[in-house]
Amino acid sequence: MKLRSRLTLLFGLITAGILLAFALVVYYGASQSREREFYRLLRSEAITKANLYFDAKVPEQLLQNIYRSNRELIYEVEAAIYAPPFELLYHDAVDIDYVKENPELIAEILQKGEVAFYEGDWQVVGLRVAHDGRDYAITAAAFDDYGFTKLANLRYNMGITGLVALLVLGLGGYFFSKRALEPVRRMNEKALRISATNMDLRLDTGPYRDELSELADTFNGMLNRLEQSFDAQKHFVHNVAHELRTPLAAIIAELELALHSERNTEELKSAIQLALGDARRLSRISGGLLDLAKASYDPSQITFETLRIDELMMEAVGALKQANPDYHIDLGFSEAHDPDANLQLKANAYLLRVAFANVMDNACKFSPDKTCEVRIEAQKNRIEMAFSDRGPGIPEEDLAQLFEAFFRGENRDKARGSGIGLSLTKRIIDLHEGHIRVSSEKGGTTMRIDLQDKP
Repeated sequence: MKLRSRLTLLFGLITAGILLAFALVVYYGASQSREREFYRLLRSEAITKANLYFDAKVPEQLLQNIYRSNRELIYEVEAAIYAPPFELLYHDAVDIDYVKENPELIAEILQKGEVAFYEGDWQVVGLRVAHDGRDYAITAAAFDDYGFTKLANLRYNMGITGLVALLVLGLGGYFFSKRALEPVRRMNEKALRISATNMDLRLDTGPYRDELSELADTFNGMLNRLEQSFDAQKHFVHNVAHELRTPLAAIIAELELALHSERNTEELKSAIQLALGDARRLSRISGGLLDLAKASYDPSQITFETLRIDELMMEAVGALKQANPDYHIDLGFSEAHDPDANLQLKANAYLLRVAFANVMDNACKFSPDKTCEVRIEAQKNRIEMAFSDRGPGIPEEDLAQLFEAFFRGENRDKARGSGIGLSLTKRIIDLHEGHIRVSSEKGGTTMRIDLQDKP
């Protein structure tokens, strides 16, 4: 069942329930009012008959004739007068007698002063009346034909009115639900047209700032992120293919040349050394790509543990110097460092080691003396690390693209690289909810990484 039909059905059920409850309340009120009014009429008729019998001394035969004459036209009140304990003084029609009085009923009337009850569909009221210092019991009974007819008409009118109202409300509910869901239908049609080939399409947000407009904004935001992701993926694949193609072509060329030419041992060794260098470059690129993929994981899927930043930094320095013996790393604490500050925070040890090693490797490559100066500053739950080199500096126009994957600036000819390291470092720091800043001028560049302990 479609949402429009469900909304119409739900609206109809709720409306029907409200109408039914309202009709029941109205009918119950009308029924109670009819009953009270007719009991009041019976009391009045009973007292009138008592006055006619006791005070006006109207003959019994005349009163009975009046009753029988009126009974042929309307439902006349049937009255009876009893003296205690159970002496019948007067009765409108003993042969009819709907009430069927008995000594117990008369005793109850004399005791309570007034009783009211139903005898079948007839309403009966019993009253105690005093005359000449003596109490008498009077019963009056009648069928409220007029009142019940009005109730029947009320039921009929409410039934017809309710059915018409439900029909009108059902049609109105269907129309308004269709109109209310029309933007959803248009959004659905537009969304069906969106594919990988036309990611630039967006949903219409409409002129009103309502929930559907917010949904369209959220969906458009998701499309923006997907489009950026697809563009980044295309760019990434293009750069990967370009970066891998160069060393692969060099390896193939060197090996084919060595295979098809007659060379001495030294020349073959030289060819193998060149191929080995390109193979190592491929290994570094593939390793960087794997680390880049790991840094792109959902943060909830990465294990964070409590560790010491200084120890982690020393491990990264040791691994970097083992791979590059000519590198010089000057590791220490800044003057603003608080000796009592806690150097522990929650992080992923592997990813942070990769990030630190990338920054230090980048600094050493561009320093003429292969030196990187690292300073650690800890203040309460915050740790800042500064990595400085003595290189030529980074041109201002390259700073904006420094952390893009495979980007290499004007200084790319001064050191070999793949353009993955700094992009990977930025993702790792973002994953740890940290910040990385770069300041550069001629004669040196400083990168600052700011990390805060995760709660």
